[in-house]
Amino acid sequence: MLAKRIVPCLDVKDGRVVKGKNFTCINDVDDPVALAAKYSDGGADELVFYDITASNEGRMLFTDILERVAKKVFIPLTVGGGINTLEDFERVLNCGADKVSVNTGALRRPEIIGEAAKVYGNQCVVLSMDVKRVGGRFTVFAHGGRTDTGRDAVEWAKFAQGCGAGEIVVNSIDTDGVKRGFDIEMLKAIADAVKIPVVASGGAGCIEDFIKLFNSVEVDAALGASVFHFGEIDIKELKRQLKNNKTEIRL
Repeated sequence: MLAKRIVPCLDVKDGRVVKGKNFTCINDVDDPVALAAKYSDGGADELVFYDITASNEGRMLFTDILERVAKKVFIPLTVGGGINTLEDFERVLNCGADKVSVNTGALRRPEIIGEAAKVYGNQCVVLSMDVKRVGGRFTVFAHGGRTDTGRDAVEWAKFAQGCGAGEIVVNSIDTDGVKRGFDIEMLKAIADAVKIPVVASGGAGCIEDFIKLFNSVEVDAALGASVFHFGEIDIKELKRQLKNNKTEIRL
């Protein structure tokens, strides 16, 4: 059995790490370079870096900050935001990313998934999905959760897997920043439909939320933000308690 992964997330806007609730009410948190170094040294298995306004603003990801972050990180680094072309993949990988996350760019032109997988390998291509309940369906949103695409989240995950995506990050808009637990129902629906690794994102509020997640759904990793940023959960202690609850994890 592969070890489960704990993955802090840096949502970056205007050169600062920020955090909101339900993808709104964005507040300043810290310097991304300092936080990246903290997590790299503090037991995190991987790190995610999102330039959260790049797609909505129609610009490329800020590579200067990314380069500084990459120099401080000695764990795998996934980077997303404004990824639309193979050139964007190349640019981000050259800045130190290990994997590239594509979201709105893939919704706009799904061919980018297969093109990138062919050039860089499936393991490099991560599909990020922002998902919200709409009319009783799990629906995919674009532009940082601003635009309802009408796409069914389960079908989109299956399609991306077929195109060559090597991993899927499922971001729940409904539970984002609420700290009442992961969206187990939604995560199970998507994880059960695909065979590639799934990363759960949105809703972590305490250590018990992580224990429940890994005991309830076949996900490969759990992503957290504010609970780690503000010291509400210590990653090493989280891993110890997961280990004590029979979750395979690297200490």
